[in-house]
Amino acid sequence: MTFSRRGLLLGTAAGLLGCRPDAAALQGEWVGASDARGHRLRELKSGALPAPQVRHRAQVLILGAGVSGLAAARSFTRAGVGDTHLLELEDQAGGNSRGHQMGGLRCPLGAHYLPLPGAEAPEVVELLEELGLSRLESGRRVYDERHLCHSPQERLFYQGAWVEGLLPPAEGDAATLDQYRRFARLVEQVRSELSFAMPSLRARGSAGLARLDAMTFAQWLQREGLSDAKLRWYLDYCCRDDYGAGPETVSAWAGLHYFASRHGFHPPGEETEPEPVLTWPEGNAWLTKRLAMPQRERLHTGMTVLQVDELHHQVEVLAWNEGMQRVEHWTARTVVFALPLFVAKRLLRTTLPALQSAAEKMRYAPWLVANLRLREPLLQRIGAPPAWDNVAYGGGATALGYVDASHQGLRPQAGPTVLTAYHALPVSQRGALLSEPWSVWAERVLGDLLAVHPDLSAKTERIDLMRYGHAMSIPVPGLHTDAALQSLSALKGRLRFAHADLAGYSVFEEAFCRGMAAA
Repeated sequence: MTFSRRGLLLGTAAGLLGCRPDAAALQGEWVGASDARGHRLRELKSGALPAPQVRHRAQVLILGAGVSGLAAARSFTRAGVGDTHLLELEDQAGGNSRGHQMGGLRCPLGAHYLPLPGAEAPEVVELLEELGLSRLESGRRVYDERHLCHSPQERLFYQGAWVEGLLPPAEGDAATLDQYRRFARLVEQVRSELSFAMPSLRARGSAGLARLDAMTFAQWLQREGLSDAKLRWYLDYCCRDDYGAGPETVSAWAGLHYFASRHGFHPPGEETEPEPVLTWPEGNAWLTKRLAMPQRERLHTGMTVLQVDELHHQVEVLAWNEGMQRVEHWTARTVVFALPLFVAKRLLRTTLPALQSAAEKMRYAPWLVANLRLREPLLQRIGAPPAWDNVAYGGGATALGYVDASHQGLRPQAGPTVLTAYHALPVSQRGALLSEPWSVWAERVLGDLLAVHPDLSAKTERIDLMRYGHAMSIPVPGLHTDAALQSLSALKGRLRFAHADLAGYSVFEEAFCRGMAAA
């Protein structure tokens, strides 16, 4: 027999699941998304669709009520286009920024924080001010501390103990420290020589950026002689956390954009305070709920779009009403595709070369989000105290750590909480994510966390899991500078595109600003 660390951990997890102190089986289920709805379009038989039973008209019809769709609707309605409607596949708006509840405790199903926006994202700044999260005081922008991530913000489980921050320590390791400093200098060099911005549509294109976009981040790191194991682990974590894939897959532009568009890279001895972020127990669902609220009378959930046909003077859309089990016909002057490009390509009856070309280049990362409800706090290991974001150095191949949904709470005594664990999966596991039962994935999640928290299984009451077959676009080489993506972004006719796919990767700022730009 042969044994592996992963196999041992999975065996330990299964053993602990069978020895729970209350002798009860672990409860849980898949939540948040319907794969049957998502696959309805793919599984349609060839031939004519059923005749529509209901007909609607709208001035603007937005397909998809994720961040970009909600942003587009907000912009249209603020401009006085009141006859704006949204069709959303799921029963809840928000896309990758939806929330969940477990025993009355809120938790995220996807995106769980928002960095404080810079000058390149005035739309996001305006939104946060509108929501009461920020204000100007004596010409200086300040944020409501109740919504800023409480301290301690991040910690790393390293060599049997927790340490502050996520960068592996380099004390007594001159070679690692030298590589940290060299990478910091290179980040500052590209920031000064090239244009990086968040959102990326505010950056100026150049031959230098195109060269970075033409190679993988791993190739760039090798060219620059950056091979230290600790540095490479950290950069791999950063890429998988934001893009769903590692340096061998994402472009050098994407790997550097992670740092150069925001906070840079700071080696030990030159650290600054952790980048301030806004977060909530339910993650960015706090934001999308407030974006959706003004649209509630025009937001139609449980609507699977089947077909979009652009005619001379209007656009016709067929959609399946999941609740009523019927086909509905919509006519609109303008249709905004606020959904992934590979879906948009399937929907549009006429051929749009830019859409066909861009969709063929896209690669999407499968993603697993697991919410674990604990009956009581976990035992604390030595080192840094519990933080909001908790990551294990050299952990499972897919694991990205967990956040504590109760970290933002102000209760004086610790009690039940929800830990939200994130896994960026290789594309090869997409089929297994769909076919294998939730309990198999729950055991894998527990197995990855047992090395850090041996008492986790005994204190876990329930695990609810959210699976994303196509969670986000992976910024592979050539995608950022792709002419087809830029062409779709510039369309101003009856068909418009507003999705983070247009940036080649998925974060709130990109989706929100792309939605407003399309509107």
